[in-house]
Amino acid sequence: MEKEVTNYLLAHNDMQIIQRKDMFNFSLDTVLLANFCTLNKDIKSIVDFGTNNAAIPLLLSRKTTKNIIAIEIQEEAVELANKNIALNNLEQQIQIIHSDIYDYVKDAKKTQLVVCNPPFFKVDEKSNLNENTYLQIARHEIKIDLEGIIASAARILDNKGRFAMVHRPDRLIDIFNIMQKYDIEPKRVRFVYPKVGKESHVLLIEGMYKGKKGLKIEAPLYAHNDDGSYSNEVRKMFGEKIDE
Repeated sequence: MEKEVTNYLLAHNDMQIIQRKDMFNFSLDTVLLANFCTLNKDIKSIVDFGTNNAAIPLLLSRKTTKNIIAIEIQEEAVELANKNIALNNLEQQIQIIHSDIYDYVKDAKKTQLVVCNPPFFKVDEKSNLNENTYLQIARHEIKIDLEGIIASAARILDNKGRFAMVHRPDRLIDIFNIMQKYDIEPKRVRFVYPKVGKESHVLLIEGMYKGKKGLKIEAPLYAHNDDGSYSNEVRKMFGEKIDE
């Protein structure tokens, strides 16, 4: 087995995360999604589809005390996620469930927020599948595709519940079409750019189940400064204290 590595979770020096080099490690996408999704007083619980090592629940636990249910299909990722929850003494708030998303939603309780950092790549794309099974499942639509994720979210969302996802801009039209097919109305979109003057490479989107029409395009988010360092907005998301 690959060696597990324990680090502080970004700049949160009171929170740690265990990761394995051969498995999917959380990325900027994870941080962006945890900071984008709407957390309001109407939320009683949150469900994270495909939690992997539970990075999103850990980050959300810094922003809310609501119960978080994290679904993960890969057994070794579940073990890692449970270690991370225990390491940070969050067993009372975060529950890791070893399950296929399709199976979980068959009889799951309704929730008010579903978040997902999904596999981005279609299997039929000219994307040489990584030989590592952990990474294949995390990055490619092998176990579940975009429609499966959105349909599953719709099945467990309360009326006016929200679904938030990070994806790639070239899938925006697909996402809009599939969300509306399953009665999730797109409400917020934010495009993320590597830096000023570059094309967007990340899309943040949130929809509302049985929500009214009306889409808000939020201000652009620039991940890096011209010198390659992280922008102040991103550094704040990391938990850094910024003097501006």
